[in-house]
Amino acid sequence: MNKMELEGKWKQVKGQFKQKYGEVTDDDVTYSEGKFDEMLGRLQEKTGKTKAELKSEIEKL
Repeated sequence: MNKMELEGKWKQVKGQFKQKYGEVTDDDVTYSEGKFDEMLGRLQEKTGKTKAELKSEIEKL
């Protein structure tokens, strides 16, 4: 999934992540261009998953 696809899909993805992982907040899933890795780091801390696992999960949603 490239950045353009992710940006278009991100509103759907962040809602699903917030439902699945109750500790994830709006601040954690705020995506801004160039900050994707930083956001993944926050999600990694909250979910206990690796960045690769999170990227794979995002692509499947």
